[in-house]
Amino acid sequence: MEGWSLVSLCVLLGLTARWAVSLNPYSGAGKAPLFGDYEAQRHWQEVTCNLPVHQWYFNTTDNDLDYWGLDYPPLTAYHSLLCGHVAKFINPAWVELYASRGFESTAHKLYMRATVLIADIFIYIPAVVSYCLYLVNGSVKKKVATMLCILLYPGLTLIDYGHFQYNGVSLGLTLLGVLGLGLGRDLLGSVAFTLALNYKQMELYHSLPFFCYLLGKCAKQGLTGRGLMQLLKISVTVLVTFALCWLPFLSDPGQLLQVVHRLFPVARGLFEKCLPMPSCTNAAGNVGGIFIAVLVGR
Repeated sequence: MEGWSLVSLCVLLGLTARWAVSLNPYSGAGKAPLFGDYEAQRHWQEVTCNLPVHQWYFNTTDNDLDYWGLDYPPLTAYHSLLCGHVAKFINPAWVELYASRGFESTAHKLYMRATVLIADIFIYIPAVVSYCLYLVNGSVKKKVATMLCILLYPGLTLIDYGHFQYNGVSLGLTLLGVLGLGLGRDLLGSVAFTLALNYKQMELYHSLPFFCYLLGKCAKQGLTGRGLMQLLKISVTVLVTFALCWLPFLSDPGQLLQVVHRLFPVARGLFEKCLPMPSCTNAAGNVGGIFIAVLVGR
């Protein structure tokens, strides 16, 4: 009973810290013409809930890719679609095509901040709690202390709630993948990490440890027998998960290639925008690096 009280206290402190940061201004507020990552996420909601899927990643008269063009994997687009429809239900002006560019209001800020918090409540925080309870060795106090350190890590909170992103979704799914592997549920862990990779390409940072761990585990069982069967199961699981995430784009090779082109911007340069603000890519990368350090340091 005492352990669960401490866990509840940790979660409450984590939620309080997040909401306290969210009350402050976000990066890029009132700074035309692009208004920062807050506007990027709002604009993706505008695009996905007003345009058909086949236009999401293409430059068209209705979708100017030079204005925060969508360049994250399909799961981010689906998340934006869901948030966009909820926003449209509350106030259509928040995601009205063209007219909503640069839209800023107290009510909309509250909504956008709430979407990040809800995502953390459903994905990131349960993943952290489960990881600490099941995989962190030691006493209850040690588990709770680790949980508190992760939930109160300032880098992630400042980026997601002070700047504006949804890193908690991809990191939470990755942590669920780690949890699955740690509990011997390799297929479930593979599904969770594949979903993380399909939410944000930043998770490529973490793909090599997953790949090496699973391959090594299969090799230890023997790649001519039981290990080979397990490797095939994992491969099929990953491919099916990828296929389901990319299903709307698989019927047209041109669509598929365009999405890949947007995700890996070799031709257009890694930095599409030159803004007087910290690079979102660098910020997300730093979060990913710290995340691995926390897991390895357990």
